[in-house]
Amino acid sequence: MTALLDKPAAADDVAVADQAAASVRRRERGVQALGYLAMVAVLVMIGLPLVWILLTSFKERPDIYTQPATWWPRPFHPQNYTEATESVPFWTYLRNSLIITSVLAAVKFVLGVLSAYGLVFLRFPGKTVVFLLIIAALMVPNQITVISNYALVAQLGWRNTFAGIIVPLAGVAFGTFLMRNHFLSIPAEIIEAARMDGARNWRLLWRVVLPISGPTMVAFAIIVVVNEWNEYLWPFLMSDDASVAPLPVGLTQLQNNDGITNWGPVMAGTVLAMLPILVVFLLLQRHMIKGLTSGAVKG
Repeated sequence: MTALLDKPAAADDVAVADQAAASVRRRERGVQALGYLAMVAVLVMIGLPLVWILLTSFKERPDIYTQPATWWPRPFHPQNYTEATESVPFWTYLRNSLIITSVLAAVKFVLGVLSAYGLVFLRFPGKTVVFLLIIAALMVPNQITVISNYALVAQLGWRNTFAGIIVPLAGVAFGTFLMRNHFLSIPAEIIEAARMDGARNWRLLWRVVLPISGPTMVAFAIIVVVNEWNEYLWPFLMSDDASVAPLPVGLTQLQNNDGITNWGPVMAGTVLAMLPILVVFLLLQRHMIKGLTSGAVKG
């Protein structure tokens, strides 16, 4: 008699458990659907302006100013790219961008790695104060220091030179912060084992720390390259002609200040300026995401 009474109770428990599991699955599917919708919305907000720039770079001037605006160029006008590269010294601007970005990326990368290594693996008085100063530097916008930097560079006679553009931009507060957080996530057992094997600071850095920090270093490098490639305000203030001006400054020369701007060549130049960084980012984006999240959870 007791067994007969227990069977309906067990069946009810199973039914309740199934209903609870089904409810959890429905909530998970709803959250997943909301996540996909959010990703689609972000993709549209980011992608539509890029598509508009690309299509506009193939439009003739009357087609650009038509009302209502049309997306598809009629007809295609690839001559905008020829005008963008011939009406201004485009390749000189490109060379200058490559020089400035390469030097700044190398300097910031080396200084960021070395300073982060010192803050994590070396003992010296005032280390906490140094780190707090770095955090404070992250909170100060670059625009605040423009006037003082401009006065100093002008006094040194570095206006319209690569040194005048590069040196004031060589600060590494963000890189130091990023690499320090990653170095703190390295298991202490690995460092202790290397020190017991006789590894001193340089050997520890080159043979142990850097080989296991690849994704974070790639993320650091990509962020630095993108930021320096797109830097506009300081190079604009420091450059007087095309001899040292980078691409973001040079693209402004495509605009007609005395009349209606022909946005076709401007957009064509913008596409050409975006391509190198876009290719680099697409090739290394997985390493960048992994590097940015590697220090989130300490192992």
